[in-house]
Amino acid sequence: MHKIIIFLMCVCCQSLFAADDNWDDDWENGFNDQPVIPEIIYPDWFKNSFLELSDDIQEAVDAGKKGIIVYFGQKHCAYCQALIDKDFGQKDIETYTRQNFDVIPINIWGSNEVVTLDGQVMTEREFALRENANFTPSLIFYNAQGQKALMLRGFYPPYKFRAAMEYVERGYYKEESFRDYMFRANPPPKFEISDMNAEDFFMPPPYALDRSRFRAQEPLLVFFEQQDCHACDVLHSEPLEFEETKKLLSHFEIVQLDMNSDTPVITPEGLRMTAKQWAAKLNLFYAPTLIAFDERGHEIIRIDSVAHVYRLKSVLEFIVKKTYVTTPDFMSWRFDSIFGGKKLPPHVAADADKMGDTPQGSSN
Repeated sequence: MHKIIIFLMCVCCQSLFAADDNWDDDWENGFNDQPVIPEIIYPDWFKNSFLELSDDIQEAVDAGKKGIIVYFGQKHCAYCQALIDKDFGQKDIETYTRQNFDVIPINIWGSNEVVTLDGQVMTEREFALRENANFTPSLIFYNAQGQKALMLRGFYPPYKFRAAMEYVERGYYKEESFRDYMFRANPPPKFEISDMNAEDFFMPPPYALDRSRFRAQEPLLVFFEQQDCHACDVLHSEPLEFEETKKLLSHFEIVQLDMNSDTPVITPEGLRMTAKQWAAKLNLFYAPTLIAFDERGHEIIRIDSVAHVYRLKSVLEFIVKKTYVTTPDFMSWRFDSIFGGKKLPPHVAADADKMGDTPQGSSN
């Protein structure tokens, strides 16, 4: 009986991918991730919350829902606009979300007070920092008991966003990681379909990346990709062809790995394993994922969601300029560079727009 149940779950998961006929590949190829103007307006069904999250969960449960989604965003973020247009803009996703969750918007630069689920009182910005919401949009799914079931950082195409909601709503997070769930839903091809995208800056094997005993001269950037990967193809077009990005990449040692392969690797911390085992250890569920390590082999930051020119360039600058040494948190660095470290004044939310003021040049 147990095997039959698992089989049925996999069939159900695969339907998420087969049903995604409305995804616009042309949009993804032409996506401009610079700050958008005018500012983003929330869907009118987002909850107008007093930001007392325990009350929000209780109200969601009383309405027959499975929990809440805390949405971390900012006014002029192109990825936030993509989430609203391309994910929540799908009628089936909107319906599924509204049936099962209340969405609570948080302005990552805001000064409004939040009462968190562990009873602490802090500003929206402090809450975003605590939850490591480095990239907007970030979403935390909380279940009916107030437990964190899943966190997504960044924008994901509709098929993966649907899968994330089902993963939480059906309680699969109690049994397996999101990576394992996605692997069942969309297993890698059994036979080679196409080669991965090659770049001149990729180091050839063998991949002896150990930095634990001897300090390297440059930071390391690992591209975890897979075959037959449209999102990987997009990354290797405009984002990696941008001239400023190429200059920044010249300051790294760079490796490309097939995250489903048995390619032998010595990791930056000196462990011997395959690329597939390393990807599992790092709990990777999205291709491409880019992870940067410092000269000692410590992870600096990762991008494991859709990333185009503006976001990729900002992350590379954060590393190359060694800003992470004094300001380890990427979001804090963006706050300091935008606001000069000044404390934002309290902001009273409007009905249709509950985000605090952000300058039009705000970061994604």
